[in-house]
Amino acid sequence: MSPADAQPIAVARPLPRRSRQARVVWGSRVVTVGGDAPVRVQSMTNTDTVDAIGTAIQVKELALAGSEMVRITVNTPEAAAQVPYIREQLDRMGVDVPLVGDFHYNGHRLLTDYPACAEALSKYRINPGNVGKGDKHDRQFGQMIEAALRWNKPVRIGVNWGSLDQELLAALMDENSRRAEPWDARQVMYEALITSAIDSARLAQSMGMDGSQVILSCKVSGVQDLISVYRELARRCDYPLHLGLTEAGMGTKGTVASTAALSLLLQEGIGDTIRVSLTPQPGESRTQEVVIASEILQALGLRIFVPSVTACPGCGRTTSTTFQELAKQIDDYLRLQMPVWRKKYPGVEGLKVAVMGCIVNGPGESKHADIGISLPGTGEAPAAPVFIDGEKALTLRGDNIAAEFHQLVESYIEQRFGTPPSVSAT
Repeated sequence: MSPADAQPIAVARPLPRRSRQARVVWGSRVVTVGGDAPVRVQSMTNTDTVDAIGTAIQVKELALAGSEMVRITVNTPEAAAQVPYIREQLDRMGVDVPLVGDFHYNGHRLLTDYPACAEALSKYRINPGNVGKGDKHDRQFGQMIEAALRWNKPVRIGVNWGSLDQELLAALMDENSRRAEPWDARQVMYEALITSAIDSARLAQSMGMDGSQVILSCKVSGVQDLISVYRELARRCDYPLHLGLTEAGMGTKGTVASTAALSLLLQEGIGDTIRVSLTPQPGESRTQEVVIASEILQALGLRIFVPSVTACPGCGRTTSTTFQELAKQIDDYLRLQMPVWRKKYPGVEGLKVAVMGCIVNGPGESKHADIGISLPGTGEAPAAPVFIDGEKALTLRGDNIAAEFHQLVESYIEQRFGTPPSVSAT
């Protein structure tokens, strides 16, 4: 029984974001960032940009996996010269994902000397720590902003603690030494990151850039560092924020660290685009980072990308691996079909499937799903009840339970999400 003074328990929801809105455009494709737009998923290729075909193929793979913008390295004249051809190949393949150019050190020259590259890109990433030192800094930064203005492109001013403006950091260290109670070195570094980002954004605006076309990021590789920096960055400005743990690492380490940092900030309403900077394991597809980013947003209830598959972890009641194999088959199948199903079956991404391994929670979880199956556990009768829309629909038996349930899922999707045939007037 609840206590007499009990109040309804509030449903946890991410806080609303407070950033202004920017637009990233390619052709008829407009990706809004910030404001009330969805939190966007980004990724980056790891191909040599000089290889136009290989890069275009990887961009397509990332886009099909759910990346709404894809960043490519533009580091040499040869790479800059290939950008228009990469865009051309993508357009031929019907891939309208915006391309973001990643510039360091020589971006001012490449954007000036290769106007076709500047035009083909949808957004420029500028690292203020790598645009030049001394009196060259503002001049070379200005050349990149001039290109953005000429071609009407937004920019992401992306500060990274691995390439922080050392002159700015030294100045802040000197200032700190004169404080009555000096900050520790880590706090000064936080300040340098935030100051570099915001001052660069204001400099871009003073050069004619519309503030609504500026996106900021301050990337670090520590979870608590990222949380500290972005909380303060969000407090001090309303620019859209790109969120990501840089050099997150490989495998479970990179996945867990990125999830921990991004989830906490997103729950607080901080972050308008995200990237999981995952080091691919040998033989692993680059698209894994897109899948993880999408899963983070879906787990928080911020976006829905693919149907969800609920499956129990297994225990001594489920010594058979049948439910594990079936759950994986169904999950892989749903993900594989989504690029086609998004157009063919509107709303299918909200589908909920349950594949459970025994009688303890199996029937209950299956009832909560749109379609679910409770497989027999160890010592249970060899029968698998199937629940559709909360009601027991039938029971499967025999050696072909997995295949039969797979067919039931396909039929359910067709019946629920398929477009009814039009009836011609007689």
